[in-house]
Amino acid sequence: MKNIRNFCIIAHIDHGKSTLADRLLEYTKTVDAKDMQAQVLDDMDLERERGITIKSHAIQMKYNYKGEEYILNLIDTPGHVDFSYEVSRSIAACEGALLIVDASQGIQAQTISNLYMAIDNDLEIIPVLNKIDLPHAMPEEVEDQIVELLGCKREEIIRASGKTGEGVFDILNTIVEQVPAPKGDPDAPLQCLIFDSVFNQFRGIIAYFKVVNGSIRKGDRVKFISTEKEYDADEVGVLKLTMSPREEIFTGDVGYIISGIKTSREVKVGDTITHVAKPAPEAIAGFEEVKPMVFAGLYPIESEDFENLRASLEKLQLNDASLTFQPESSAALGFGFRCGFLGLLHMEIIQERLDREFNMNVITTVPNVSYKVYDKKGNCMEVHNPSGLPDPTQIEHIDEPYIRASVITNTTYIGQIMTLCLGKRGILIKQEYISGDRVEITYDMPLGEIVIDFYDKLKSISKGYASFDYHILDFRPSKLVKLDILLNGEPVDALSTLTHFDNSVTFGRRMCEKLKELIPRQQFDIAIQAAIGAKIIARETIKAVRKDVTAKCYGGDISRKRKLLEKQKEGKKRMKQIGTVEVPQKAFLAVLKLD
Repeated sequence: MKNIRNFCIIAHIDHGKSTLADRLLEYTKTVDAKDMQAQVLDDMDLERERGITIKSHAIQMKYNYKGEEYILNLIDTPGHVDFSYEVSRSIAACEGALLIVDASQGIQAQTISNLYMAIDNDLEIIPVLNKIDLPHAMPEEVEDQIVELLGCKREEIIRASGKTGEGVFDILNTIVEQVPAPKGDPDAPLQCLIFDSVFNQFRGIIAYFKVVNGSIRKGDRVKFISTEKEYDADEVGVLKLTMSPREEIFTGDVGYIISGIKTSREVKVGDTITHVAKPAPEAIAGFEEVKPMVFAGLYPIESEDFENLRASLEKLQLNDASLTFQPESSAALGFGFRCGFLGLLHMEIIQERLDREFNMNVITTVPNVSYKVYDKKGNCMEVHNPSGLPDPTQIEHIDEPYIRASVITNTTYIGQIMTLCLGKRGILIKQEYISGDRVEITYDMPLGEIVIDFYDKLKSISKGYASFDYHILDFRPSKLVKLDILLNGEPVDALSTLTHFDNSVTFGRRMCEKLKELIPRQQFDIAIQAAIGAKIIARETIKAVRKDVTAKCYGGDISRKRKLLEKQKEGKKRMKQIGTVEVPQKAFLAVLKLD
């Protein structure tokens, strides 16, 4: 056990952690030269194209240091804020962390939030300055930022480059010297922390875990504490580039277990595995159910694809247990599913994967968050969909989720960013200078305000220099109203939204104007109205496409023209009663990009 080192890599998106991981694998000869490719741990096409890590990965390396062989377990983590719970469990499975900072960009928001998580778990932090080979790297300035943040000595920071391989041996030596060996009792009852799971179509769900106490053998009868389900360990082993089976896995090691589990809901990240015969007295602390924060409706474009969509979502859920869905129906779009996502990036990735892996084209409704609605009798219900709101006369008040957001930016853009946050009903908590011209601004904001376009606007205001991170705080009472969009007096439920009372009139007016541009003209007039309850707050009319019926009247009495126009008017009126208005997919997306 004294020769095992478990560590993870903490970095903001695109600070080069997957590339540095490639070099570590190459220098420890874990991956043969013929198998080597860029971002070897990112095995999804999507991850490679976008240059982000979506799933965490684990891999075991062997390294000789002063004549002794050490086992290094690297747990690669996603950098994006949507996957922060997954990151927290990966951090809990480690004793040390490489803090990687890009020498050309400096410290950014997610680096700080993941760093605090690592410090809370008492991890040994090894600061690494990456990408020092870039022509515009600023090693001196960024080192100052790291020293200020960590309080470490300047000489402790390792300068490295994932591209050229500079400093990689220093990193490996420092991991062996500084990261403590795992603590645990080999004779205690078995406790394993699950930090990830993957689905294999032939073998079921494979759970990745770290043995905290005890040891696990092939063929043992084990129990998952939170679900209270029991299984046989058909195969246990360690994670090289592929899985390599072992007879037994000991305390402190990282491995996998295959036990023929068919549904992803039975394996939860953060759960504890123990023996049935000699169970552990308690689970490992820190487990929580992953709760979706953003909800949106997914509807098939052709209504007969409903069952195919269900099958696709079920298969996706096997690979990604944090996706939740339940059937719902909409008057405008037919049958579909209400899906819960961890955040906007998660939603985008699911949509992309549905399209690529299952060839499913879907219509997505406006994303919203979950609200707590209290009625006059004091009952509380959770609402994920504006159409699920009870009658306004029954509602006492509505609570909405708030987040604590931290934005790190250059001082040049403070004014514009503050204006943006205040426009989104943000409450300024604090503002502090990290170093020379970098400032961290902390706001409390409603989650509902940031799920649509906040991130895009922040990036465009700051020319890409601001970084943003958030975590959920609590629910607070808010003056929210349901805004309905009516076409010819008929409500389109897929376009209805919950919005704050103060913004509702301008929002309704902008929606009507936008829909007027996007809905094609028909043979009859179309009235587009925005309404709160029975009160109409905005209206636009799309004029009918009409034939000039008076063209054949040249001269003559005016009554002849009037007669023809009256006849046409009657026809248009009849048409309006039986005509329906098709709302194109562009209109649903336009609501997201109103500005």
